[in-house]
Amino acid sequence: QVQLVESGGGLVQAGDSLRLSCTASGRTFVNYAMAWFRQAPGQEREFVAAIRFATASTYYADSMKGRFTISRDNAKNTVYLQMNSLKPEDTAVYYCALRARPMITSMSAYTGYTDWGQGTQVTVSS
Repeated sequence: QVQLVESGGGLVQAGDSLRLSCTASGRTFVNYAMAWFRQAPGQEREFVAAIRFATASTYYADSMKGRFTISRDNAKNTVYLQMNSLKPEDTAVYYCALRARPMITSMSAYTGYTDWGQGTQVTVSS
């Protein structure tokens, strides 16, 4: 079983920046891709960004482009999400996900990920 641990969430003001981290550990696994999703109360899980570990190719939800940046550290099996110009609507629990094998499923589909972290709360006040 792969363990994903997120960190970096918290309470910030609109316009602030925040950097989330997620580290994967556990038994042998293939890190094909990692992603960030978020879920606000009463809302469905929403894709934020993803990154291929081998190539560092990135994928973003349209609403995240320009403000959020995903990156990875291959040696540490860690993915980061740099969030700038945060807005109250960014308030949500942010989940880290790992895709352990190539899949035809879109990078933005939560069903395409095999392991999930417990989430970290991000709250943006106005």
